[in-house]
Amino acid sequence: MRIRCPFCGERDSSEFTYAGAAIGRPAAFDGTDTPESLFEAVYIRENPAGPNQELWYHVFGCRSWLQVTRDTRTHEVIASHLAMDGTR
Repeated sequence: MRIRCPFCGERDSSEFTYAGAAIGRPAAFDGTDTPESLFEAVYIRENPAGPNQELWYHVFGCRSWLQVTRDTRTHEVIASHLAMDGTR
């Protein structure tokens, strides 16, 4: 699998570390929710088939966080951009 880094260009996925689905920070981290809701926010995830937003860290490159759109059925990388950028 190849991932396009905005700074380094297209690289093999072995240069990156997968950090999970790109989800917003759950409200459970604001200190007002129960331990059960915190557990669900951290550990209970969907496993969608098809395009999925994921976070990847370019460990052996520029050390940037990327948001990658990847098809979980085929591992095709559809798009990638800086996670903090918000643009595609």
